[in-house]
Amino acid sequence: MAEATNERIFEILKRVHADVSIVKADVQDIKVRVTSTEEALAGINRRLDRVDDRLGRLERRSDLVEG
Repeated sequence: MAEATNERIFEILKRVHADVSIVKADVQDIKVRVTSTEEALAGINRRLDRVDDRLGRLERRSDLVEG
């Protein structure tokens, strides 16, 4: 009886281990995708900053703002 219980526990642990491995792979994929998204967002922010700087220069040159 103890042997059957140990075998059953071992089988359950193997399935849990397989599930955890899948979850680990999924989390790794999510981390890669989040990093890619963050890098893309940083690029967009840099472009917007440049546009803002250029707009500010245009406003100053055309005397739309003081400065």
